[in-house]
Amino acid sequence: MSALTRSIDLTRPRHIEFGSGSVSMVGRWVRERGFSRVLVVADAFNAGRVDLLDLPGMVSVFSDVQPEPDAANLEMALAAAKTADAQVVVGFGGGSSMDLAKLAAVLPGSGQTIADVVGAEKVTAGRRAVLIQVPTTSGTGSEAGTRALVTDPVTQNKMAVQSVHMLADLAVVDPDLTLSVPPAVTAATGVDALAHCVEAFTNKKAHPAIDLFALEGIRLVGHWLPRAIADGGDREARAGLSLASLYGGFCLGPVNTAAGHAVAYPLGTRYHVAHGAANALIFPHVLAFNAPVVADRTAAVLAALGLPAAKESSAVFDFASRWCAGLGCEMHLSAFGVSAEDLPAMADEAHAIRRLLDNNPRDVGRDDILAMYRAAL
Repeated sequence: MSALTRSIDLTRPRHIEFGSGSVSMVGRWVRERGFSRVLVVADAFNAGRVDLLDLPGMVSVFSDVQPEPDAANLEMALAAAKTADAQVVVGFGGGSSMDLAKLAAVLPGSGQTIADVVGAEKVTAGRRAVLIQVPTTSGTGSEAGTRALVTDPVTQNKMAVQSVHMLADLAVVDPDLTLSVPPAVTAATGVDALAHCVEAFTNKKAHPAIDLFALEGIRLVGHWLPRAIADGGDREARAGLSLASLYGGFCLGPVNTAAGHAVAYPLGTRYHVAHGAANALIFPHVLAFNAPVVADRTAAVLAALGLPAAKESSAVFDFASRWCAGLGCEMHLSAFGVSAEDLPAMADEAHAIRRLLDNNPRDVGRDDILAMYRAAL
């Protein structure tokens, strides 16, 4: 069966509002529907600017979102949702805030725990609260998707929940909310958006209906990310990255990521490296590893980024690595405190993430992953 004839589920949020100043839509949308009890799930910084949402009624704020949230952090968010008895849950921040918001909208009062819903479509009780997602970074694309990730503190693995019930009723993507993001975070989150698009484009499940979003997302990152890093106040560059991030989110549902994210995950779960920074470090290694089996698509990725053409894996790696380093991304594991002794355990953990590795166009063995880590050390 060709990719063109293969069925694909193109699920999207019911309403997406995009553009500078669109954050004003949030409060208006809530008022028009008569809701009066709202829970905002945000990190500490965004909790300090909840007024931008202009929400009516009784507004509660859960402001203890942690980077790479774990099960304990989720339980805190769920307790806040129960206390607020919210009619509306708003995820306001990066991917961590939006992922916790998804779970806070479906789990309270459902009789299910996080352990019950890990996997695909295991949420059985639907959703009691309306869900609004408002990203403040340009990377995860979580506002567009149906997945949420939480770290299991015992196994240090990501628990992935996928449910159509976690799809936003309203996603508001206002690039102006990203103007305050510092250069290093802009770079890392931008490469995360890029990785979503690249991994979907070079995926076993790649589909023409997603390829156009993936390739345009790559082009947008290649064009606008250097400008946004150079001048954080460049509103046009910020808008370009916000659109790339949204397109990356479109890629995640029907196709998803592959080896890049699997190899990056242990950096977040073990060493609390920000997700975007982990993906930026790993991105050139996996792109080069896959190049021999998806040569045409790798060439298209390089061209979309404005990089020279290359066929040999070593050249692909060199161009991609220099590009990431030129953005200011840290490209060595040792800079994050990872030692050579840690690498075998990391390789074991990454190799166990079959839900992603099975999407990769080239089979990835445990020793292949270990070799990538050693090269990145």
